[in-house]
Amino acid sequence: MKNVVVVAGAGRSGTSTIAGALTMLGLHLPEPQVPADDTNPRGFYESQWVVDFHKRMLRRDPVVRTLDSRPEAVELARQLPTPDDAAALDAWLGEALRHPQVVVKDPRILWFHDVWRAAAARQGAAIGFLTMLRHPVEVAKSRDTHYVAGIAGQDETFRRQRATANVAAWCNACLTTEEVTRPDPRVFVSYVDLLADWRSAVSAVDERLGLGLDLTGAGAQRVDAFIEPGLRRSETTWDFVDVPDTLRAVAEGVWEEMNRLVADPTDPVVAPALERLRTDYQRLHDHAVAVALDHTRTREVHVRRRTRANVRAESEEKIHELELQLEEANSDRDHDGADTGGLFRRWRG
Repeated sequence: MKNVVVVAGAGRSGTSTIAGALTMLGLHLPEPQVPADDTNPRGFYESQWVVDFHKRMLRRDPVVRTLDSRPEAVELARQLPTPDDAAALDAWLGEALRHPQVVVKDPRILWFHDVWRAAAARQGAAIGFLTMLRHPVEVAKSRDTHYVAGIAGQDETFRRQRATANVAAWCNACLTTEEVTRPDPRVFVSYVDLLADWRSAVSAVDERLGLGLDLTGAGAQRVDAFIEPGLRRSETTWDFVDVPDTLRAVAEGVWEEMNRLVADPTDPVVAPALERLRTDYQRLHDHAVAVALDHTRTREVHVRRRTRANVRAESEEKIHELELQLEEANSDRDHDGADTGGLFRRWRG
């Protein structure tokens, strides 16, 4: 039986680290890869075709972002794939599965689990989902450090809004990933555990997804050199981010419940707890939208008033210019004796 291992989780959660380790241990990562850059100098371990495939779908309407805080984003994303996308994925995955085990990783895969599940089934391959877990504060801080230029110079309002958006999107990503992977073989890996003892963490992946990995050979030695505790550069606490207490409570609840799945991905207590947290998150999101909507409407009124005022000022200026031109062309009266300047002024008034 051939295997497709889908690496999921919010960006900056250690997805590149686990995908790199699995590749070094013998899973096939189809080329070409997304090249390393300053935000991830050790490499992303993403197939360029997969990234382009997901981006192409996300460019369509309805709009869904890579990290989207809207609770309805997963339903919107289901409208994006077409039969042509399924055919393209079948061709790519069929070629990739010339190798017995393939690893697929891209944070955007969050929205397209069902697309990959169906494609693997058509290829006669087993599919398993590996979700990386990292504390939301660390994810938020890491995203700002690596993806937002000059954030240190921004004011408190910008930093507060940015932190709130990051934590909210993390909550939505975790809740969505957990829900859509319930029918499948799956494993959850703590980023902290991976860095502290990668063999134990990967052994759980191996056992639950049935990969048959060799954790003692040359590949394991490469992983030893690849994974080090120093990779955790964004360790921090809630004291470093300014988010609403209600969002913090939901995020901490999601974090606690998701970590139960590290020990047992089928823990029956977790799903009901996460459903309650999902309800709390949806209410929180609705309240945030209501406040934002009022703010947006106020801004719209302000813009309309400013626009009308600017148009009037421009009209007044233009009329004044025309008056001057008329007075210059007709210093006293026209050939009929009419006072054109006075007539024009009376027309205005």
